[in-house]
Amino acid sequence: MALTRLTALLYGWISIFLLMLLSSFVLALFIRYTELSNSSLEWITLGLGLLYLFVGGFLAGLKGKDKGWMLGALTGIGYSLFIFLYQFLAYNEIFSGEQWIFHGLFLLTAVLGGIFGVNAQKE
Repeated sequence: MALTRLTALLYGWISIFLLMLLSSFVLALFIRYTELSNSSLEWITLGLGLLYLFVGGFLAGLKGKDKGWMLGALTGIGYSLFIFLYQFLAYNEIFSGEQWIFHGLFLLTAVLGGIFGVNAQKE
């Protein structure tokens, strides 16, 4: 059972990072070839982040088949921990108050995704 949950978490994390990598590339192209600036994309990137955490939690719940809230929470916590470690080790900065709020929203969204993922397979 533990291997199933670990596999489900890996599906969730990998899907989040692949979606973010793809959208980063697309948004970079928009910034380069249009009049858009970084500041104008702030709300778009927040919305995409919430969507991707929901999808990651959903896939983790779908693959895990039970305890979707836990799988979603672990997906969100793992994502936030990765971002925190990257930011701390690469830029020597910790989360600001605004980032704590955003990552709290990411966690809640991933939990909801995990709950919906578990319940999507029960018909």
